[in-house]
Amino acid sequence: MEHVNRFIIQCREAANRDELRVRLLSSLSGSAFTWFISLPPNSVITWADLEKQFHKYFFSGVHEKITDLVKLKQRNDESVESFVQRIWEVKNKCYSLVLDDRQLADLAFQGLLPHIRDKYAS
Repeated sequence: MEHVNRFIIQCREAANRDELRVRLLSSLSGSAFTWFISLPPNSVITWADLEKQFHKYFFSGVHEKITDLVKLKQRNDESVESFVQRIWEVKNKCYSLVLDDRQLADLAFQGLLPHIRDKYAS
């Protein structure tokens, strides 16, 4: 919420025009930016649409934790690429969790299927 309010103040007179606010919101960062760029094309037209989607996604009451990341395991029919993408998606919902790339890679490695993990362990 702080980012949105700060954004509106920085926009000044543009903040009065819905379509400009929606377009200029690309200044988001982290998981908020990841969410924003994943929105389907034309799914957000007005500022009210954006606020509704933002609140639905970030304030749904469901927040992943480090334990959710640790529990993730690659499925038998899942490619490594799909598994890594799933890890990123869950990590992006861990709003207060700070992990560097190496820590996240270690978590992903531990969740790989055993035969794949063994192949890359050496």
